[in-house]
Amino acid sequence: MSQQGSAGNVIAAIASFFIPGLGQLVQGRILAALLFFIITAVGYFFWILIIPAIIGGIFHLWSIIDAATFKANSTPY
Repeated sequence: MSQQGSAGNVIAAIASFFIPGLGQLVQGRILAALLFFIITAVGYFFWILIIPAIIGGIFHLWSIIDAATFKANSTPY
């Protein structure tokens, strides 16, 4: 996953499409995965209130875009 558009990023984006945050987890970004999943799940859980559902949808879309455009640092420590 060395650059944007690589096969790893495409797989991560597809994973995030089905489960928000799963793409970030595939990329090894655990905190981002948890945040995307929790915020989206809470938003979808309160779908009847409309505003949280919209926020959940926005975070779900953001999760997909974030997984697709992630660029890992290429400099080793």
